[in-house]
Amino acid sequence: MTTLPVVLVAAIADNGVIGRDNQLIWRLRTDLRRFREITMGCPMIMGRKTFLSIGKPLPGRRSIVLTRDAEFAAEGVETAASLAEALALAQRIGAETGARAVIIAGGGEVYAQALPLADRLELTFVHASPEGDALFPVWEEGVFARVAAEHHPPGEGDEYPFTFASFVRKGTEKHPGAA
Repeated sequence: MTTLPVVLVAAIADNGVIGRDNQLIWRLRTDLRRFREITMGCPMIMGRKTFLSIGKPLPGRRSIVLTRDAEFAAEGVETAASLAEALALAQRIGAETGARAVIIAGGGEVYAQALPLADRLELTFVHASPEGDALFPVWEEGVFARVAAEHHPPGEGDEYPFTFASFVRKGTEKHPGAA
């Protein structure tokens, strides 16, 4: 079985903030469209709080909720008690469904655990410094090569300027196309 690339997808403010009170803290319609394009058809791993902030499984994607709460259950999602268990489940689902990648969709603690395993990062750098209580983990940018960047000004549906950036892990033969 071919191992699917692990792709971490996140939107990060200039100060590292990714959320506040389990909510998004900006309105970026263009970023939401990109998130949908990248993740469609792929199994997604997210923490329980991130899932609860979304409130439901996203259409066209299988959600795996990473949680320490053995009693947690939600309709339309699968659960895993560890990242290793979640990744194994996502790889199996991805192989069965013909997915292009396994997606890591947050939050901060899940990103921190998955970052050392990521083959690719699909990041949106939001050019603002809002207050927040969820942060993206500090990462060694030298471990990844930036392969694309696209700048966007604020506009209708996009509250702040932002930059889409794609990174691939250096030194690997895995250089997957767009997920």
